[in-house]
Amino acid sequence: MIMDLTKLTQSRVVKEPTELCIPVKELCDRYTRLYSGAINDVLRERNLLYQTLPNNILPLREHMTVAGVAFTIKGSKNLSMENEMVQRAEMLEAIHPDSVVVWDTSNDDESAQWGEVMTMAAIRRGCRGAVVDGGVRDTHKVLVQNFPVFARYRTSNGMLGRFRIIGYQMPIQIGRVQIFPGDIVFGDIDGVLIIPREIAVDVLLRAEEIERSEIEIKQWVNDGLSPQEVVKRGGYF
Repeated sequence: MIMDLTKLTQSRVVKEPTELCIPVKELCDRYTRLYSGAINDVLRERNLLYQTLPNNILPLREHMTVAGVAFTIKGSKNLSMENEMVQRAEMLEAIHPDSVVVWDTSNDDESAQWGEVMTMAAIRRGCRGAVVDGGVRDTHKVLVQNFPVFARYRTSNGMLGRFRIIGYQMPIQIGRVQIFPGDIVFGDIDGVLIIPREIAVDVLLRAEEIERSEIEIKQWVNDGLSPQEVVKRGGYF
């Protein structure tokens, strides 16, 4: 009996991005004004409990917040060096405005996939930030560029001769989260979330609603209401 993998194959195909009913820049700017707790609560309402990247992927600085369209990259440890820089340059030239670069490194624990010059090139392409399930180097020179970077570790090891790109703008997986080109990426001090593109506008609107309602809940607390009274009024903690 031959296995029928049609449905699985179709689920991994990169499709044309869903058309959004608001401009991408506006969507990203509005997400940036939110915080991860509100967005995560909306995803939970939709029974999407596993949209958070591993909690050891953290911003280089606590104040960093980023929101943008996922530009995915897949790589792994690799000793070969032929045309590596050419491939890297092609990837950088493919980065599009309002993107957030997301690196699946196959759990690399040695190399820096991001650094100073790559940051400069990404900014020139209109990129909003980088999320790296791996390493960053030239950290002080990245920081002065005011470019949000989330990473798992820091190292002086460059990729060349240690690691190389397998492909980009392809489906990837980091932790339990599958990420497709065009999904929405949000990161702040509490980590990184992936919002499926087809629900990105609805999640944004609901998260904005939650943020507005929390102003009232916090006022109840400031007014001296007991926790039980707050809950009876529809609040939460």
